[in-house]
Amino acid sequence: MLTITKATPDQIHIIQEIAYITWPETFGKILSAEQITYMLGMMYDDASLRSQITERGHVFLLANVDGVFGGFASYELKYKNSLVAKLHKIYIRPDMQGKNVGKVLMTEVAGIAREAGMQYLTLNVNRGNNAVGFYQRYGFEKTGEEDIDIGNGYFMNDAIMQMTL
Repeated sequence: MLTITKATPDQIHIIQEIAYITWPETFGKILSAEQITYMLGMMYDDASLRSQITERGHVFLLANVDGVFGGFASYELKYKNSLVAKLHKIYIRPDMQGKNVGKVLMTEVAGIAREAGMQYLTLNVNRGNNAVGFYQRYGFEKTGEEDIDIGNGYFMNDAIMQMTL
């Protein structure tokens, strides 16, 4: 059975575990090992995740498949004080891919955003990430590109994608 629950600050370790399992597989062919390590530390250390959840308005959803946490999504409503919801993160463990975990999380986030009166759901994705096709299947269209300096000489080379809710 697949269930979705809202993560609490006490569940940060679950988010971290999924990220550390997923990132090398997701980004291993498009980012250096050093950049992956840097970004995981920057985005997924305890303080950063706690801030995202308690101060920055990010809501994390955890997907549990038969007692195993198989993925998570993070979103924010009223992104930049607009009628846009931002999907900040969605990661599915490699051994859980193909089991509808991503589909269920995406459907849940879109439904929450729609119910909250948001008009669009937007996201950034690395231009080399295979997930671009996943997003296109759910109605996202590329609206632009940006290269974000994240420090230490690294950049996030992203496509900006958006779907109408």
